[in-house]
Amino acid sequence: MFNPSRDDARNFLYDSWRKHRDAAVLTPLEDMVAQLIIKHPEYHELLSNPDQFKSKDYAPKNGEPNPFLHLMMHLTMQEQISIDQPPGIRAHFQRLTAQYRNEHDALHKMMECLNEMLWQAQRNGTGPDVGIYFTCLEKI
Repeated sequence: MFNPSRDDARNFLYDSWRKHRDAAVLTPLEDMVAQLIIKHPEYHELLSNPDQFKSKDYAPKNGEPNPFLHLMMHLTMQEQISIDQPPGIRAHFQRLTAQYRNEHDALHKMMECLNEMLWQAQRNGTGPDVGIYFTCLEKI
């Protein structure tokens, strides 16, 4: 199983963005990441300066969103939707996209539910519970 470290994940984002800016050949996954980054101009400076931001910690208690986590959650959502795993996630995405009239806004709402499921699993010391995920999605 692929289990990248924090630095591996951050380097992947930095490298994908650098290759995009340099008009280098991107793998399909790198291109997907570059397209996500394009939709988040607030992260362009950060991702253009790895030496300055690579080791920075983003603590929730400081109210700072973690841009690396945010982008990786986007990537997770895109993968889930593309393979409809867990089954039914694509239907939730389609419903929320119609509701918000914007895929990006729909994804952000879905990411809140994904985050809730992961937080519950961490808090309870259990594996992720799709029931928590879908219950949250159904309330939106």
